[in-house]
Amino acid sequence: MTELNEFLATETSAELAGVFHAIEQASFIVSKEVGYQGLGDDILGAKGSENSTGDEQQKLDVYADNVFERALRNCQDVAGWASEESEDFVSFEGNENGRYVIVIDPLDGSSNIDVNVSIGTIFGIFERISPAGQPAQLHDFLQPGKNQVGAGYVLYSVSTQMVLSTGHGLHVFTLEPWKKQFHRILDHVKVPSDGKVYSINEVNFDDFDDKLKQFVQYCRDKKKANGKRQYTGRYIGSLVADFHRNLLRGGIYVYPATGEAPKGKLRLVYECNPMTYLMQQAGGYGTNGVEDVMEIVPSELHEKSPLYVGCPVMMDEVMS
Repeated sequence: MTELNEFLATETSAELAGVFHAIEQASFIVSKEVGYQGLGDDILGAKGSENSTGDEQQKLDVYADNVFERALRNCQDVAGWASEESEDFVSFEGNENGRYVIVIDPLDGSSNIDVNVSIGTIFGIFERISPAGQPAQLHDFLQPGKNQVGAGYVLYSVSTQMVLSTGHGLHVFTLEPWKKQFHRILDHVKVPSDGKVYSINEVNFDDFDDKLKQFVQYCRDKKKANGKRQYTGRYIGSLVADFHRNLLRGGIYVYPATGEAPKGKLRLVYECNPMTYLMQQAGGYGTNGVEDVMEIVPSELHEKSPLYVGCPVMMDEVMS
């Protein structure tokens, strides 16, 4: 099995490999803390504060945010970062010549922390637009998703896995914790062209628009020739976990606009763009229900967007 560092040495530039290495080092620390939850340091439960978009912060949210910021700040090739946990981006002093900027959700699914349900880290990597030698600027982070030069997520679950792409296919790595090494277990992953899982919070059904109601009812009713139901609903409530299952087995994830959240709930920059980039690398695609997510130019760091992402056949069905 190929180690992550060996893979990156042949897959991409030394500078971009260094960025992934910083993320790798931070994920070791977060994975260990997640695995030891309830033991040692008091990092379970709510922090008693809210992030920039009003979500209640968990103690582990803040811990992961600090760990990833330190790791990325120490990487000279990273000029700055923008985190879902912070209102504004940060330009890293001393890294003005850095080639890349990072957008990150340090701990996705944090409402599941205290009940030991799978959570993760989501990140996207852009080449900066502003001139080297100057601090990173806001427009470096507000690029359309199609400009990403790499993206990935780390899933903290039965095992810790990193799923990543540098624009040349999708690859899956599993952490060997005692050696602090990620080993490649799946190479050039392709999402099945069709699937049977639709992941959507059906408790909001009455708040869906009529077209989405029709699609959900279609999924509920679709039968095989033998009369057995062909589609099944599976919704964990953790984007990384739902996405990972659908990526490997085939399916679709939907977080739509609703009356309560007319622009959706997910963040375009930190969640929708990296996950859509990864799904495209695996042969699927993602939209906001109308247009390709990757073509949207964000207007602000914490812009929200509906997200429909998954395998081609089911995506074609929901879009039609």
